[in-house]
Amino acid sequence: MLIGCIADDFTGASDLANTLAKSGLRTIQFIGVPGEAAPADCEAGVAALKSRSIAADRAVALSLAALDWLQAQGCRQYLFKYCSTFDSTAQGNIGPVGEALAERLGAKGVVVCPAFPTTGRTVYRGHLFVGDKLLSESGMEKHPLNPMTDANLARWLARQCRKPVGQVSWPIVAAGPAALRAALGASAGRGEVLTVVDALEDRDLLAIGAAVDGAPLLTGGSGVALGLADNFRRQGLVAGCGLAFKPIEGPAAVIAGSCSGATLGQVRRYGAAHPSLALDIDRLMAGKTTPKAALDYMLGNLPAAPLCYSSASPEEVQAVHDRHGRELVAAAVEGFFGRLALGLVEAGVKRLVVAGGETSGAVVTALGLSAFAVGPEIDPGVPALSTSRQGALALALKSGNFGAPDFFEKALGVLQGAA
Repeated sequence: MLIGCIADDFTGASDLANTLAKSGLRTIQFIGVPGEAAPADCEAGVAALKSRSIAADRAVALSLAALDWLQAQGCRQYLFKYCSTFDSTAQGNIGPVGEALAERLGAKGVVVCPAFPTTGRTVYRGHLFVGDKLLSESGMEKHPLNPMTDANLARWLARQCRKPVGQVSWPIVAAGPAALRAALGASAGRGEVLTVVDALEDRDLLAIGAAVDGAPLLTGGSGVALGLADNFRRQGLVAGCGLAFKPIEGPAAVIAGSCSGATLGQVRRYGAAHPSLALDIDRLMAGKTTPKAALDYMLGNLPAAPLCYSSASPEEVQAVHDRHGRELVAAAVEGFFGRLALGLVEAGVKRLVVAGGETSGAVVTALGLSAFAVGPEIDPGVPALSTSRQGALALALKSGNFGAPDFFEKALGVLQGAA
């Protein structure tokens, strides 16, 4: 294995695996910390953790366990992947995990760059933008789990980290890999463990990739991996075996548990042409709605690839949290969708599209899946995935903010091999 990656949620892992696979690396997404060695032909391995919204000390321990496994696979470089909207609280988990990985690897001046220009995420003068809006004015300030109220990444990280946080501005990045490498070296010399690096375009991410050739660790969104394969290709280490994904035909269903604007639009569009069932969370919390009832509805409409969703506006979600408690609601909804997905697969569903990071984590955990072969891109940041070890199944795990309005329809087609 050339590149070992640790992702803090399951859809983010798919996003990164998509970037690595497109760059020509034979890529496998693992669920959690594997109990066995990776296949010999795996060039990039992504350990998908569910560590974004748990306590910081637990996230650190889980991430270090993943690093131990990746080191045992002989990886030459490591990447800690988090969301392109830098989802974290003032207490963590990006800073504590990044520092812990850096300390284990003896690294300083470690790149921090969540930029993903293809989806409108850019970093300028240390500030993260979503389109033309500061992150803190993009709607992320209302996120139910990780509200981002400050777009200044160095300032936000300083609240999470024990060591000083560095910053490299865009003019240095634009000057090329040599200038950036020198700036990162200077940051390390000042004792700065994590260093926020600007990026406005894909060419900036490619410059970052070239600058970190030989560096033990970098962190960021999936975009920061754009240029990493080229470093190993120049050394003649990339075999070019192609995608490991196998398309699968068969019954299909869609599950959506995100409250992002993108997912809300996708739910409306798909629901206009397919049977759809909205999850009433108040009834769920009262025990009046069960996974069995939802499963009966989905199976009764299976020929039409039905949808079950809990997506709602941030205001509606906040009101539900106020009534029942955020953690109790999250546990109930994740448990509901996990049991629903298990019932669907046991009934013969072969293609499953899931929207929302927490929902995807619940579904994959309930299904007991351990690894995915990574396939073609459906929309930027979202690849097709397949598994055969535990029964043939094709999936798409979508971050809430990703995907075009017709994503659900498109994903079902790609999973069965449509161009």
